[in-house]
Amino acid sequence: MNEKITLVKDTIDINDINNLIDWLKTNPRLTKGDLTIEFEKKWSEWLGTKYSVFVNSGSSANLAAIYSLILSGKLKNNKIVVPAVSWVTTVTPAIQLGLEPIMCECDMNNLGLDIDHLKEIIKTENPGAIILVHVLGFPNYMDEIIELCNENNIMLIEDTCESIGSEYKGKKLGTLSDLSTFSFYFGHHMSTIEGGMVSTNDEDLYHILLSIRSHGWDRDLPKEKQELLRKKYNVDSFRSLYTFYYPGFNLRATDLQAFIGLNQLEKLTTIVGNRYKNYMRYKNEIKNDFWSISPPEDSYISNFSFPIITKNIKSLTEALIENNIECRPLICGSINEHPFWYERYGKQELPNSKMVHEYGIYIPNNHQMTDDEITKVIKIVNNNI
Repeated sequence: MNEKITLVKDTIDINDINNLIDWLKTNPRLTKGDLTIEFEKKWSEWLGTKYSVFVNSGSSANLAAIYSLILSGKLKNNKIVVPAVSWVTTVTPAIQLGLEPIMCECDMNNLGLDIDHLKEIIKTENPGAIILVHVLGFPNYMDEIIELCNENNIMLIEDTCESIGSEYKGKKLGTLSDLSTFSFYFGHHMSTIEGGMVSTNDEDLYHILLSIRSHGWDRDLPKEKQELLRKKYNVDSFRSLYTFYYPGFNLRATDLQAFIGLNQLEKLTTIVGNRYKNYMRYKNEIKNDFWSISPPEDSYISNFSFPIITKNIKSLTEALIENNIECRPLICGSINEHPFWYERYGKQELPNSKMVHEYGIYIPNNHQMTDDEITKVIKIVNNNI
């Protein structure tokens, strides 16, 4: 049997492992330390934001981002728009943290937020925040969303976990909002084994994130911020070691993961370029009369996996599996169709998201795919779509 064409390939290779072994032999600090700070700095430089905070997963990044908005006092109310086509831990932090999530339909061009439905939600619900997902590397209609946020005093979070390196009108996704989140889980664009990042240009949010990542204390804050807090609450230097200013978490990653991340950054541009090249072949050569992705103009697509929506999903899935090509549901379909959501909030009428849920799959686009592998996948898809 031919080797399986998988959805993902590990971005941590044997050279990374050997470098890690050599570093470990020096008996370095493994818990969060100077390498974490270096990784955060270099990530910010690569992305194009002022600040970044390294955490233990992309899911924790979403949790920390939403919580930082709550603690900051920047939210005008406790309502937050969440995307129907997304991932479970994009949505669940809003529930866990006591916000009121309002589900928004997906746009069938880019699988992001449907602008007409979003406008309706803003008009009727006046939300304080929006969290969106750039699904599989495809940008939302960011000009329209940013304008709506500015006009209505809405804080914006970009969940960019599947879209590292994608661009919208020359700007990297994750630089167009108040906060952005990223995942470095196995199989994503780059990996730190487990890990995630929150990035922002807002210094106040950055300081809150640094504190809540580590219990709510001030140890990771700049000296001047530490002095302000200690003076405000009359805390001396001895008591400051275990004084907690926020009801925080422990979301820390490690310097071991940061070491891996620094090596991953060196090859990220190549990985992103390979994913774009593969995407363009799929986009140009797959013939799907039922539906095709149409991202905003002037976008650069660092595609995570290529999406297909077809009423022939059963026969297509069977053909792919029979030919040793991995595939899976398009993310997790619609959040609206999952028990954790509808048992609490009921089901909305969201026909676009329902279509994604019932007829959506995605096919491999890993950074190591060969031209022959892509040709094989395209042939199987076109013969069975």
